[in-house]
Amino acid sequence: MVGLFFQTYLKLFFVLTPFFAVSAFLSLTQDMSPAERKTTAIKVTLAVIISSLILYLFGRYIFDLFGITLDAFRIGAGAVLFMSAMNMVSGGGKKFDAGGDDDDIAVVPLAIPIVVGPGTIGALLVMGSSVRGLKDQAFACTALLCAVLTVGILLFISSSLKRLLGKRGLNIMSRLTGLFVASIAAQIFFTGLRNFMQG
Repeated sequence: MVGLFFQTYLKLFFVLTPFFAVSAFLSLTQDMSPAERKTTAIKVTLAVIISSLILYLFGRYIFDLFGITLDAFRIGAGAVLFMSAMNMVSGGGKKFDAGGDDDDIAVVPLAIPIVVGPGTIGALLVMGSSVRGLKDQAFACTALLCAVLTVGILLFISSSLKRLLGKRGLNIMSRLTGLFVASIAAQIFFTGLRNFMQG
C-alpha cells in the first residue's frame, strides 16, 4: 500500500512539472519582495489544489457529458503530454507575460497554464477517471494533495533553490522531469491505443 501511494505520488508530482514551474515562478516574480513571493507561492498552491482536485475527481463526468470514451481521451492526452515533455527536454518554453501591476499572477498564468497546463489537465482527467471506489479515490486524492503541496514547497523556497542549484541546475532538473513526463505520456497513450484497438 505504501509502495502504491509513493508510486502514485511520484507520477502526479512529475506530471505537475515542478522544476519548470519553479523556473517560470522565479522569472515572473523577480520584481517581488521575498514576502510577496512567498504569498504568491501560497496562492499558486491553493489554486493548483482546487483545479487539480476538480479535474481528478470529475473527469469521468466530463467524458460522459461529451460522449468521449476514456481510451480515446487517453490517446489525445498522451500525445499532448508527450509534446509538452519534449518541449521541456529540448529546453523550450513559452514566455508568459506577468501582466500589469494590478494583475494577480498566482492563478493566471502561474497555476494555469504553467503548473496545470494542457498536458497536465489531460493526464489528471485520465488518471482520475481510472480510479474506482471511494477508498481508492481518497487514497489517490491524498497522493495528489501531497504532490501539489510538494510543488508548493518548492515554489515557497524557490529563491533558496535557485542559489543551491543555479539557473543551469534548474534547467537540467526541468529536462530530467521532461524525460519522466514523456514516459508517463507514452504509457497513457499506448494504454489507450491498445484498449481502443481491442474494443
